[in-house]
Amino acid sequence: MKKNSLPRQIISIILVIVLFGAFNLSIYALLTVRLANNFSDTSQAKMVDVSKYLPHEEDSDLARVESSLKLTDNLPVLDGAAALVPVYASIIDCVYPKSSVTYEGGSFSDDNFYGENFAKDSKMQYKNTVRGYKAIVDGETDILFCAAPSAEQKQYAEEQGVELVYVPVGLEAFVFFVNENNPVDNLTTQHVRDIYGGKYKNWSQVGGPNRVINPVTRLEGSGSQSAMNAFMGDTEIAPKSPFAITGGSIGFSFRFYMDGIVGNESVKMLSLNGVEPTAENIQNGTYPIIAQFYAIYRADNKNENIPILIDWLLSDEGQTLIEESGYVKLKP
Repeated sequence: MKKNSLPRQIISIILVIVLFGAFNLSIYALLTVRLANNFSDTSQAKMVDVSKYLPHEEDSDLARVESSLKLTDNLPVLDGAAALVPVYASIIDCVYPKSSVTYEGGSFSDDNFYGENFAKDSKMQYKNTVRGYKAIVDGETDILFCAAPSAEQKQYAEEQGVELVYVPVGLEAFVFFVNENNPVDNLTTQHVRDIYGGKYKNWSQVGGPNRVINPVTRLEGSGSQSAMNAFMGDTEIAPKSPFAITGGSIGFSFRFYMDGIVGNESVKMLSLNGVEPTAENIQNGTYPIIAQFYAIYRADNKNENIPILIDWLLSDEGQTLIEESGYVKLKP
């Protein structure tokens, strides 16, 4: 019995090694190679580097225009979406005094990803879209710069008995993007709805290679997800296949956020219906998904500088600031 047990143990060990090797090889082929090669990992999270857009700092990447409006007191508190930080920070830089922006601890913190470092008395805040809509309803912010709200955000305002006023101040393109190595450069708007609606699950169905599509979504209540929900209309976003992670991703955002703020060179924006999301095509209305962004305030806010500031934003000076911030002004 002892003589027979040794070969069996050796065979068992060999089988375990073979099975373990086969398992690792299959994982490598299924996941590692697919995710590492041509067009996966499209929509990795990117944070806005707020330190690049601080008002009254010489090296800030802000649009600076000669402003005929200078406010010195009763300064409205400005807040907004990540994508619109360059806009409202530039407004403060051009119109507000230097003392209007303050920081906890005396200076801006490098890890201030969510605005924790702005002092309570600072006229610039950064709560982003989800927290920003709550802040404007709760009276913590005077003017919020954002895309249109989600149904839940509208409902929260109604439940609090708050009427919000939405003033369009600029235009932007809602865009879809893929990895730069994905051979697909153009989709129709119906293609996109069918991808996110679950009808198309393979890139070969929309003119690409035989590869599973990984349709990436964003945080519910964020500006981009609210825009996506509006774009989808009556078509519900379908649950994603568990195998989608092995395929090539498609994601969505706003044009300047992708191209000018986070600057991800590994992705490319798609044209839709054969039209590229350029500033010219946004201005002339040929790009199919154009979004307005708003200066939003409470109807019962009595700060007299709110309408003055918004009127300035709609003037030639303000619209020049919108354009030089990387967005598109309302009128040619």
